[in-house]
Amino acid sequence: MAVCYRHSSRETGVSCSSCGRPICPDCMTPTPVGMRCPECARERTKVKTIRSVVARPAVTESLIVLNVLVFFAELATGTPAAGGVSGTVLDKGALDGPLIHQHHEYYRILTSGFLHYSVLHIALNMLFLYVMGTMLEPAIGSLNFAVLYFVSLLAGSFGALLFQPDALTVGASGACFGVLGGLMVVAHNRHIPIWQSGLGPTLLINIIFSLTVGGISIGGHIGGFVGGLISGYLIVELGERRRMQAAALLGCVAVAAIAVFGALAVAGGSGLTPHGVGLR
Repeated sequence: MAVCYRHSSRETGVSCSSCGRPICPDCMTPTPVGMRCPECARERTKVKTIRSVVARPAVTESLIVLNVLVFFAELATGTPAAGGVSGTVLDKGALDGPLIHQHHEYYRILTSGFLHYSVLHIALNMLFLYVMGTMLEPAIGSLNFAVLYFVSLLAGSFGALLFQPDALTVGASGACFGVLGGLMVVAHNRHIPIWQSGLGPTLLINIIFSLTVGGISIGGHIGGFVGGLISGYLIVELGERRRMQAAALLGCVAVAAIAVFGALAVAGGSGLTPHGVGLR
């Protein structure tokens, strides 16, 4: 393992996002585009080490709270805690190709990502989001993390409709897969081995789970993961260049727009009534 360029006795797996030098916790400087060494950080702003900054993953925590509150609303309006596709909130917000196309309920492309089928469903998704989000958000900044999350959510809706346009689909796992994709981009950029970091095995386990467990929206997972990879690449590779941060965010907006238009296009090819349930 590499050692900190300023403290040769300290091993580290983190590198400066600007110059690539390995840095330990005392030398890490949080920035909106990743950790930087004191020299690179000093070029733009006053140095703050990671030990002097409490980098709370505020967006990650807020998303978890929002998902939980929406699930309570589902329970209050008739969705069974053990699992079911009934209840006013779930019925009105689930991803549903025929209703999106025929009744122009476009909002379902977004709202479906905050709905869940059961207590187990939301528990697994929120645990996944917490573990991955608390690693990714401090690395790329809260604004970038929020952008990546919503791009992944919309891309997940596109993927779900592309694979199963007639299925009622709910869940945040499309966005969660996007967070995993973004984290893998960051790890690659920081020269952190994907398999040794545990990200590779996590992806493999989730792929096997998606392919072997019935009722899982494979398209939603794939779409979200691809959306996270693309937006993560734009944020990390393009956004770290000077004067290119705005271009990176505009690129993410373009990806989100493509996902929305793609979702609307495939929803138009769905049948008259929904068949089956897809979880993501």
